[in-house]
Amino acid sequence: MAKVVSLADGIAELVRDGDLVALEGFTHLIPFAAAHEIIRQGRRNLTLARMTPDLIYDQLIGMGCASKLIFSWGGNPGVGSLHRFRDAVQNGWPTALEIEEHSHAGMANRYVAGASGLPFAVLRGYTGTDLAKHTETVRQITCPFTGEQLTAVPALQPDVTIVHAQRADHDGNVQLWGITGVQKEAVLAAKRSLITVEELIDELEPVPNQVILPGWAITAVSLVPGGAHPSYTMGYSTRDNDYYQRWDAISRERETFTGWMRENVL
Repeated sequence: MAKVVSLADGIAELVRDGDLVALEGFTHLIPFAAAHEIIRQGRRNLTLARMTPDLIYDQLIGMGCASKLIFSWGGNPGVGSLHRFRDAVQNGWPTALEIEEHSHAGMANRYVAGASGLPFAVLRGYTGTDLAKHTETVRQITCPFTGEQLTAVPALQPDVTIVHAQRADHDGNVQLWGITGVQKEAVLAAKRSLITVEELIDELEPVPNQVILPGWAITAVSLVPGGAHPSYTMGYSTRDNDYYQRWDAISRERETFTGWMRENVL
């Protein structure tokens, strides 16, 4: 059964230097508050995994928390580049950043394999791309039944997965709905998991297209209202588009970025 903890205690207990950490969310339910707590606690040498790293990974990278990024697309959605990500890759500031790039399908299948306890996933992806030439974790494989050439990618099993959700009960069962991306698979693939939620309630009411993460599959739950801001939580908040637009100017220069982080996060 998942235990209910404060956000600070959850990060202190579950996220360790050198961990492979997944903070998943697709446009919606992105766990910004949890990532800010990782920054405040000064975690280092993290391998960060996410299908679509955006602003929060830009902040983690720019604050020196990450040494590697496993991803399938990175950018400020609807605005442009991630300048701290770019600076780390091109100039090694504040630390050098290794990258491992996959397709969306490849990342999703890696999480599914991890959640299923399988060593790798097989898909018809990557054909016609150069990713296999540059990514050690993309391999060609021959189907033993048809002889078809396919692609294999290893299971992705984070040390800890963190996601945001709408609500949980006091037994740690978590309910989320809306655009859910690969949150379920990323949680089930992980050794440890922390779920931040908008509210804790006595009994979960059914919601159309809900996803239930049972308490036995989760390590800890933290009550963090607004924990997805500036992304949104369906039924609780809307997307703060101005934040995303402002971030482009804030993050372009190192001094502006560090000043903003000191004032707004640290």
